[in-house]
Amino acid sequence: QVQLVESGGGAVQAGDSLRLSCAASGRSISNYNMAWFRQAPGKEREFVAAASRDTAITEYTDSVKGRFTISRDNAKNTVYLQMNSLKPEDTAVYYCAANSLPYGISRRTYNYWGQGTQVTVSS
Repeated sequence: QVQLVESGGGAVQAGDSLRLSCAASGRSISNYNMAWFRQAPGKEREFVAAASRDTAITEYTDSVKGRFTISRDNAKNTVYLQMNSLKPEDTAVYYCAANSLPYGISRRTYNYWGQGTQVTVSS
């Protein structure tokens, strides 16, 4: 199975950028669909972005389209989330997830999770 470790979170101002990284170990991410989810205080964990294992599909939740970009470097066994033009409503714990099942964006289909990294955006 694959182990996932996120990094790159922090506290920034509105309009700033951050790049989150998700380093995988144990198995190659080329075997998995990869995604980012986030969870704000008092809210359910929600889908942010996903990239299929064959890289044919990338998908984003509407609120981040045009601002966030998911990418995967199979050689480095790492997935990234580039976040630009950050807004206070992007404040959340961001989780990396891997899916060994057919591609999807429901969190229930993702069977491997990292521990999360906090992103705080102030106005």
